[in-house]
Amino acid sequence: MEREKCFLATHAAGHDRIYRYFRRRTENAATAEDLCAEVFRIAWEKTGDNDGLSVMTLFGIAKNVLRNHDRSALRFASLLGALQLERDQESHRDESPIREALRQLGPDDREVLLLTYWDGFSSSEVSDLLNTSATAVRMRLHRARKALSRLLNTEPQPEGAER
Repeated sequence: MEREKCFLATHAAGHDRIYRYFRRRTENAATAEDLCAEVFRIAWEKTGDNDGLSVMTLFGIAKNVLRNHDRSALRFASLLGALQLERDQESHRDESPIREALRQLGPDDREVLLLTYWDGFSSSEVSDLLNTSATAVRMRLHRARKALSRLLNTEPQPEGAER
């Protein structure tokens, strides 16, 4: 009970100042309020039964929360730009045979191929993502490669040639 009283007193003393700190540095009020709530969540986790929090400690936490928010926003903007660039490039190039073959594969085969070769995950990592064993992933990968190979090697054969 004492911990809650101490925390509530710290919250009452520092909330408005922390909120204004974020409001001056973020794009909107909702973001400022979310970041402010994050500061007090972290402060609650860091305080023990007899630990007090100063406003300066809250500002130290706020500084780190803001830094994390800014890094996250930068990564998001970078990813959004990369996706836009890829979409623009795809709309201007011809459909590649590999993309067409991947589109014809079943979703399970396509997923295991993309996770392995596009995203660079190992069999054990793919098994964790797909909630299956690494052996099953290797078998699925083998089958998916064979199916992809068949789709890519569908060149017309001369008449009379054996298949």
